[in-house]
Amino acid sequence: MTDLEASIHHLSPVWTHYTPIIAARGEGCYLYDQQGKAYLDFTCGIGVTNTGHCHPHVVQAVQAQAAKLLHGQVNIVLHEPLLQLASEVRSILPPEIDAYFFSNSGAEAVEGAIKLARQVTGRTNIIVFQGSFHGRTVGTMSLTTSKTIYRLGYQPLMAGVFVAPFPYAYRYGWSEEETSRWCLEELEYLLITQTSPQETAAMLIEPVLGEGGYVVPPVSFMQGLRKLCDQHNILLIADEIQSGFGRTGRWFGYEHFGILPDIITVAKGLGSGMPISGVFSRMELMKKWATGSHGGTYGGNPVAAAAAVATIQAMKADNMLENARQRGEQLMTGLRHLQEAYPVIGDVRGLGLMVASEFRDPVTHKPDKQTAKAIVHAAYERNLLLLTCGPWDNTIRWIPPLVVNEAQINQGLRIFEEALAEISR
Repeated sequence: MTDLEASIHHLSPVWTHYTPIIAARGEGCYLYDQQGKAYLDFTCGIGVTNTGHCHPHVVQAVQAQAAKLLHGQVNIVLHEPLLQLASEVRSILPPEIDAYFFSNSGAEAVEGAIKLARQVTGRTNIIVFQGSFHGRTVGTMSLTTSKTIYRLGYQPLMAGVFVAPFPYAYRYGWSEEETSRWCLEELEYLLITQTSPQETAAMLIEPVLGEGGYVVPPVSFMQGLRKLCDQHNILLIADEIQSGFGRTGRWFGYEHFGILPDIITVAKGLGSGMPISGVFSRMELMKKWATGSHGGTYGGNPVAAAAAVATIQAMKADNMLENARQRGEQLMTGLRHLQEAYPVIGDVRGLGLMVASEFRDPVTHKPDKQTAKAIVHAAYERNLLLLTCGPWDNTIRWIPPLVVNEAQINQGLRIFEEALAEISR
């Protein structure tokens, strides 16, 4: 055992580990271990490396900025990458969303959004939706309902959080419109029975449920949610941390539903691997956020900001959104063909390259975690990296980089089919 391998035993076991790989480098859609073995990475670092591993434009920007300025604390000095980033973000958002706060992680962005909503409205309560994942800090795990493990042993949590049903039509066994109507009725019931509108600051939702199972809500639900928020002067917060920056084939997931949120939280794909996140909103709201009441030492770090600028530029130059739409259609079509041959695949769903295959027992319709996990392992043995998600861990999520090509999607589908055949024997 080398000294490096021995060091593994000194890392906190609070981390879970999907694979024993020690990654030496990454390029495009591939990770390489210390022996040079290539793995087709359809995990994207959980939706982070949307531009692929080490995109040349991002690497060049990071290297150039690191030689100029590593840290410029935003309360003390401004710097070019931060101002350039504001300009780039402005170019991909509706004109109404014209004010931006930057921090380091998704959880920090959600914390910031909640603070903003509470201060702007003078209200305390937050409504979230079943299956949500918003982070693991004390505040954000209070908003997270995708699994009990994230809350286990940490009670009591932040008060003022109320949970409404998410329109997970496949789980309920109803049509999308039946599910949408019922969930909106339950949400209105919640406002009558648990948190009154005059004490509700915001509703916080993932436009596509992430860790909770990659569930796409009906358009009618999202539009009904926007209407309900408007009716009661409640702010609508879109958590775009996993669904943003081209993942769904558009810059942001909410664009698929014909709505505009009041606040947007972003992270993951914004920096291509560098830690950076953001809270985006209207300047009229941001001006009500008391100066000095929120901040952070590293928010808007110049190197991370330079990476984010290069990320947006690379996505535009390489037409990654269109590629996400085309390759997502290819992936969904391939998975649905496999679903016909393997009924253990109960559902295939998604937008762009945010795709799920959910495993259920064909007879009992019960969630089948064992099969999903076994297939992920069999795929890993064939050098394809996949992840599971969902409350029962029975859903395999497909998160390829947005630079993935047709041959690589076919390669992933072929390996997946081999794993299905092996596990189904």
